[in-house]
Amino acid sequence: MIRPTLSVVVVFHDMHREADRTLVTLSPGYQRGVVPDDYEVIAVDAGSATPLDTGFVARRCPNARLVRTPPAPSPAAAVNAAARQAAGDAIAVCIDGARMLSPGIVAGLLAGLRAFADPLVATLAWHLGPKVQNESILEGYDQAAEDRLLATVDWRGDGYELFRIATLAGSSAAGWFRPLGESNCLAVPRGAWDALGGLDERFAAPGGGLVNLDFYRRACDRAGALVLLMGEGTFHQVHGGVATNVPLARHPFATFAAEYSSIRGVDFAPPDREAVFLGCLPPQAAPFLAHSITGLRPG
Repeated sequence: MIRPTLSVVVVFHDMHREADRTLVTLSPGYQRGVVPDDYEVIAVDAGSATPLDTGFVARRCPNARLVRTPPAPSPAAAVNAAARQAAGDAIAVCIDGARMLSPGIVAGLLAGLRAFADPLVATLAWHLGPKVQNESILEGYDQAAEDRLLATVDWRGDGYELFRIATLAGSSAAGWFRPLGESNCLAVPRGAWDALGGLDERFAAPGGGLVNLDFYRRACDRAGALVLLMGEGTFHQVHGGVATNVPLARHPFATFAAEYSSIRGVDFAPPDREAVFLGCLPPQAAPFLAHSITGLRPG
């Protein structure tokens, strides 16, 4: 058996509709520049009321295996449990299984891991729809509207078409050249994962609170290089998430921030780490490059 270079952990909880697409975007038939032996996918069903089954997972992503974990408000323990079973030399985490991936992410993660010593390789995040979903859900954007939107582009044939129907997520709002609050698909060498202790399971708020932001910041502080993939990203599907799919007026960030402060002893702030950029820019992502450049201009 060939040991996979990369183990991708992706977590699902009560999101059968979203898993259907996300797993396809993780499959070797969709990801470009890789073969199945380059990576494995560990699909974690974290206590869903109607759990995913092995046949469903395998049909959508043949190099995925299903792991079931008990229900819990935070996915931190589920991610760590899956990572302990991982066979790869590096660990990638997609903490939110509602996020579809662009087709060069796996190849980009592998390239970054091979090109730099002890790197953190990360991506930006987008929301499907005309606005961040905290706003668009107030204007009628729901799963039915999203299904219709996805049907307007051939994302299965060319996943970069997702850029045409998406907007930057809040944590990536300034684009590639300003500090990120988090990454929803990131990878580190196995040694770095172990040194960091994985996700901090003290983050117990629903959805994990700021656990993903905390890991990204700690990984940035430790990494030999922060590598951001150009022209790649994740695309969030609307599913009723506790942070992404609530109106901003009711967003639980204050509760999440208080938990972070109680654990770390300081308020959360995005890591201001200089990045190295790796990859190519598909034409569909060009407007976001222009937005990123505009954000660098004084005033």
